[in-house]
Amino acid sequence: MYSYKNDYSEGAHPSILQALVDSNLVQQSGYGDDEYSQQAVELIRQQTNNPSASVYFVSGGTQANLAVISSVLRPYESVISAATGHILIHETGAIEATGHKIEAVQSADGKLRPADILAILEKFEAVHMTMPRLVYISNPTEIGTHYVREELIGLSRCCREYGLFLFMDGARLASGLCASDITFPDLADYTDVFYIGGTKSGALLGEAIVINNPALQPNFAYTLKQRGALLAKGRLLGIQFKALFTDNLFFEIGAHVNRMAAKLVVAFSQLGYSFLTKSSTNQIFPILSIQVIQELQAKYDFYVWQKIDDQQAAIRLVTSWATQEAVVDQFINDLNQAHEQALVHVTVASK
Repeated sequence: MYSYKNDYSEGAHPSILQALVDSNLVQQSGYGDDEYSQQAVELIRQQTNNPSASVYFVSGGTQANLAVISSVLRPYESVISAATGHILIHETGAIEATGHKIEAVQSADGKLRPADILAILEKFEAVHMTMPRLVYISNPTEIGTHYVREELIGLSRCCREYGLFLFMDGARLASGLCASDITFPDLADYTDVFYIGGTKSGALLGEAIVINNPALQPNFAYTLKQRGALLAKGRLLGIQFKALFTDNLFFEIGAHVNRMAAKLVVAFSQLGYSFLTKSSTNQIFPILSIQVIQELQAKYDFYVWQKIDDQQAAIRLVTSWATQEAVVDQFINDLNQAHEQALVHVTVASK
């Protein structure tokens, strides 16, 4: 049973494991003051071309979202997010638990646009409603789509015009950047805060929060400590991000996961299947018959994402840094067989 359920089923990229082994017995300071973390911070600043960025490492995506949003917002301020946003659907109310309302925007492709933001702002009534203050986006989105540079610039301009902060969830940023024309310097220029996902990009665990807006930088470490996000063995995270940003590994992983997913997209398309969303990232959502889904489930683990009707559903397949092309080829062979069997079944049933 091979899993396409997520991109963190495996352990870590060999280069990261080797870096952890090589540094294992070297004594270092704690809480992110170790030399590996400091070197990783400098590598990220170089990538973003922002020497004044504040960079902090935390263990996971929900922790990153919680720490950033709770630090940025006053108690009466709220977040604008697509209705499919991870903070709204898959974080057990972590943001709401801090007392902050999430304003959900319906979006067929999971992306926000300036018009969506303005629609929320128009509803705002001073004093009697929570004040929208932060716009949350993810790249790629929860449903595999990604932003392009022009869209990011448009959102940034809108946020700055109306005094809003723009925060990008980058849990799968390696895939998102490799699928689009957005660069790290663009993220430094057009977001107030973003984070770089390590957990879903070959690390054992870890995300790197990058605070670009100087007004949001002071005392952020206090929030991390209060939220239980400041690791004593911060070196564990620093070493991994140093490895990811050495010898282009981060981008190699992003390109690989997208390439494996693209091969699956071609196979489904050649058989005439449609998709829930158009994705060039490592999450794809083909719409299959229930019979084909059941045939594939005998050999593969994946999410049945959304019911389409009584006969069809969309599934989610996710490729990882460790997904081998031979495994993808085998899946395609099994898909072809399941497709043929389904056609035979339909032909027999119609007689």
